[in-house]
Amino acid sequence: MKTIIVLAIALQLSAVAVAQTVSPSAPPAAPQIADVRSGELHLKGYFWKPAGPGPFPAILFNHGSGADPQDTAGRTMAQAASDLAPIFLKHGYAFFYLCRRGQGLSADQGPFVQDLLKQAEAKGADARKQLHYQLITGSQLDDALAGLRFLKSVPDVDPKRIAIVGHSFGGMLTLLSGDHDSTIRAEVAFAAGANSWRASQELRGRILAAVGKTVAPVMLVYAANDYDTKPGKDISAELDRLHKSHLLKIYPAIGKTSDDGHNLIYLGTFQWEPDVFQFLDDNVKH
Repeated sequence: MKTIIVLAIALQLSAVAVAQTVSPSAPPAAPQIADVRSGELHLKGYFWKPAGPGPFPAILFNHGSGADPQDTAGRTMAQAASDLAPIFLKHGYAFFYLCRRGQGLSADQGPFVQDLLKQAEAKGADARKQLHYQLITGSQLDDALAGLRFLKSVPDVDPKRIAIVGHSFGGMLTLLSGDHDSTIRAEVAFAAGANSWRASQELRGRILAAVGKTVAPVMLVYAANDYDTKPGKDISAELDRLHKSHLLKIYPAIGKTSDDGHNLIYLGTFQWEPDVFQFLDDNVKH
């Protein structure tokens, strides 16, 4: 496969069962509320589809973690979903924002990830690191894969034209998903690993192994002032070594803090939108 690397740095972003139910009662401008089975859990998510006849290409979005169960990237999960959905809809993609166990609409389906990590941290940094690895490669990944299977079952979605997009923790889940499902057409990971990459050699190894087995082309997106852009550079280097199609974009700094840079996906749409949709259109729509 052709390898593409673009670097634009400026001085200044278990078994899974799937329920096939989407609430039909939501008005056209509002999201439908989806019910997704992940093992014994009933997860919920926000689903939108474009106007007009399908089947549509579709996006599964993997959210990041936040300060509390209803928060991600400094906004409520409902607001985060509503902020992103119109961008994907106007480009002709159905958009599914799944709330994984313990967060958002699925807050009652398990403990919140950050609460679990805080409890582990009381036992030491190594305990926290090990639990983080177990969650991201275990139950949280199970939920993400449940969302993918659900999306394939939705009427008016083309199951052969689905991409995964994720942010932060969800960006790592996006990268881990590819070696579980070879039908994924593309992966876009925003700020993946920026808070965890250097801390865990085990996680780095698992991510690099996963992308090595992934068939889909991968796009890695960061702002120059994110907490760490090394994950993108390391993953890009591995994909380059393997001659796998990929794209690394490191955009100019946005905002004033590393947290602002980490949340490029919400704060810097004007920067990433043209490139991300060129990538998605090239690899998913056609």
